[in-house]
Amino acid sequence: MQGEQRPPLVLVAPVGGRVVALTEVSDPVFAQQIAGPGVAVVPPAGTEPRSVLAPVAGRVVSLLPHAFAVESADGRTVLVHLGLGPRGAGNGTFSTHVDPGEVVDAGAHLVTWTPDAASAGGACPVVALQGDPALVALAVPTGSEVEAGEAVLRWT
Repeated sequence: MQGEQRPPLVLVAPVGGRVVALTEVSDPVFAQQIAGPGVAVVPPAGTEPRSVLAPVAGRVVSLLPHAFAVESADGRTVLVHLGLGPRGAGNGTFSTHVDPGEVVDAGAHLVTWTPDAASAGGACPVVALQGDPALVALAVPTGSEVEAGEAVLRWT
């Protein structure tokens, strides 16, 4: 129906860590919100394997070892990028547990990521692809510590 407002889409943290404004990450494409608005989660330093979760329920439309996108049932797409540390994107080792086209629940385990010691994890952007910044809001204040699977954004 035209003019009908869609329900808010709650995006959950793909990894646990400290929530930072997307504008504070080192990569200018994310910091300038060229791909869309969002937030970043900075996981704690370490080289232990981390489960990376789906930020929303939907279909996996893109899957690289260090980045993936999930499209919700109503057509909104969320991008997750793992690591923007000093050694660049894709630092560490990755094991994917889903295939492109697969339908997943929010919080489903999609990737196992083991950051390398030099990267210390870096920031992990969570981006509402091509989203209107006026419709994307933080669910928790920046500086908050969140667990993987906790709400970090609301997209109306």
